Amino acid sequence: MKNKLFFAIVLSQVLLLVSCNAQKVDVQNELEFCVQQANKTIAQIPNDSLFPRSISNGNANWDYVNKKDWTSGFWPGILWYLYQYTGDKYFELKADSTTTELTSVAYSPSFDHDLGFMLYNSFGNGYRLTKDSHYKKVLLAAADSLATLYNPKVGTILSWPSMVKKMNWPHNTIIDNMMNLELLFWAAKNGGGQKLYDIAVKHAETTMKNQFRPDYSNYHVVVYDTTTGKVIKRITHQGYSNSSMWARGQSWAIYGFTMVYRETHDKKFLDFAENVANVYLERLPKDLIPYWDFNAPNIPNAPRDASAAAVTASALLELSTYIVDKRVSEKYFNKAVRMLEELSSAKYQSREKNDAFLLHSTGNMPIQGEVDVPIIYADYYYIEALLRLKEIEKKHKLILE
Repeated sequence: MKNKLFFAIVLSQVLLLVSCNAQKVDVQNELEFCVQQANKTIAQIPNDSLFPRSISNGNANWDYVNKKDWTSGFWPGILWYLYQYTGDKYFELKADSTTTELTSVAYSPSFDHDLGFMLYNSFGNGYRLTKDSHYKKVLLAAADSLATLYNPKVGTILSWPSMVKKMNWPHNTIIDNMMNLELLFWAAKNGGGQKLYDIAVKHAETTMKNQFRPDYSNYHVVVYDTTTGKVIKRITHQGYSNSSMWARGQSWAIYGFTMVYRETHDKKFLDFAENVANVYLERLPKDLIPYWDFNAPNIPNAPRDASAAAVTASALLELSTYIVDKRVSEKYFNKAVRMLEELSSAKYQSREKNDAFLLHSTGNMPIQGEVDVPIIYADYYYIEALLRLKEIEKKHKLILE
């Protein structure tokens, strides 16, 4: 009861921000744009076993991957968000058919830590909106599979199993893995048991302890000894250097620790989420869309990463609802709205250029992978952020009435 009262008080505070600050984002208009773009994609996809991932420079249509790609869950997730927004049975049927294609992933021996991205974004959103018992069964199986990658001596879930031999990384954990903990928290509340909750909390605690610098920027990868649990080395695999702040990695951390606080109500995670958010916000360029790495040597000519901005905007909207200090809450809320405003501008929206929602994301710069192109996870977190803002506006309207 105390937790519910606390969150109600903080949410009412955030709702006041909506009334005190004129909205610069036409949420309805941008969501309608997402509907229009998604319909273009639906018309182009050859079949439900292919999933949009990115659009190459000069092309209008998506390049596709199969169900085992770590990004496969984002497109079904987008379709579920479109169903949430429109209530249109058409999107529900499309979401169900693409989600169902991923079923076997949950029952395969765990080959990747990204089961949360793949299955919680798809089946999780589907279950949230429909309460389909089949979706619940798949999610519980997926959580059990993800848990097999947990090493209790280290205190984290193994990332990139393929890298163990390839890179001689006995037990590696990447910051992205914070995002996959949501699957474990959900499962623990829905029949999966306390063990899954404990794994998620311990992973977050170990990551908080070992994966961050004194200024709260993070390393992409920490490599551990499998038997002692000691840190062997810290690496920024997809960033500019081991001492740089890779933009999307920092956005995963902001989102991940905000989510962990939501699930645990442990204030240490809220404080940490604020710290990792603050260093990100302090170093942003004026338009609030980060360069792919905050320490890229060719700034201001370095590629941007709209995906990091979309992830962060969604995270900050949620984070703002948990902060008691009105000034801090207002800062996070307003920054998120300004990020969405910029992402919705002609500079960053795809519009007539191609079938995506957003331009200018950067996937893996060090290997020149998906540089300055539309990427599906940018679109997913963009529409999620718009829906979160819409929900805040709706609650504000109800209070006024």
